Amino acid sequence: MYAHQQTLARPVQCVGVGLHSGKEVNLTIKPAPVNHGIKFVRSDLPHRPVISAHFRNVVDTSLATTLGTDGVIVSTIEHLMAALSGLQIDNALIEMDAYEAPIMDGSAGPFTSMIREAGIRIQSGKRYTFVVKKPIEMAEEDRKVGLYPSDTLRISCTIDFEHPLIRHQSYTISLIDGLFEKEISRARTFGFLHQVNYLKRNGFARGGSLENAVVIDQDKILNREGLRYEDEFVRHKVLDCIGDLSLLGMPFIGHIVAHKSGHALNHALLKKFIDQKACWETMPAPALLP
Repeated sequence: MYAHQQTLARPVQCVGVGLHSGKEVNLTIKPAPVNHGIKFVRSDLPHRPVISAHFRNVVDTSLATTLGTDGVIVSTIEHLMAALSGLQIDNALIEMDAYEAPIMDGSAGPFTSMIREAGIRIQSGKRYTFVVKKPIEMAEEDRKVGLYPSDTLRISCTIDFEHPLIRHQSYTISLIDGLFEKEISRARTFGFLHQVNYLKRNGFARGGSLENAVVIDQDKILNREGLRYEDEFVRHKVLDCIGDLSLLGMPFIGHIVAHKSGHALNHALLKKFIDQKACWETMPAPALLP
């Protein structure tokens, strides 16, 4: 973890389609000053409204993570947020000319490559971090997510599906030495064919295809190229978790343990975390951590 805040060295942009809206969207990530944080701008609307990437602005978690203020939203932002968090970008201005971020290939890989292409600039402002001191947990039926003390940012994730190609998968990673980029960023979102068809019939997943998701039938993966990792499914859940928890607004040092969690439960954990002030403290980021 770097001791100073970071932003992009120059603007970078892409064009894609929204996963659920199917609408084309132009997205530009721009450098931003110290203590600016991550903010979204709807360039297609009058007065170019701005939405801060913070959990208090989360308005929906049913199909993706959606932020909103004053009736204006930006949706499906978790993959982009994971890329920014994974590369330790503290300050950026993200312009979008539609409400849903482009799905790209269904992972954070294209956004990670964009940021690398732009370059990363170290800024003068010090970075501060949340340090977890006591466990904080959220549970709902058989699903659970918690934050526990650790000397680095570590994530353990477990998924369990009644499908022969997934079943029980677990994955643990410490986000040091560029491991997000190598091991997590390229893991794609996934869905079952019958669910995809149902969503499309009801006006969702209009932009979904084999180009931007792993689609699973009863006994096979429909994507011709197969999986990028043997356990790509659980790795993508780790990616989603990183994106969701980045909405704390500051990096943190702790161990995330997620069992069958999703956007809604991740968001609930953030609300509980910020209220449990005895369980964490803020301090300057230690420069010795990678």
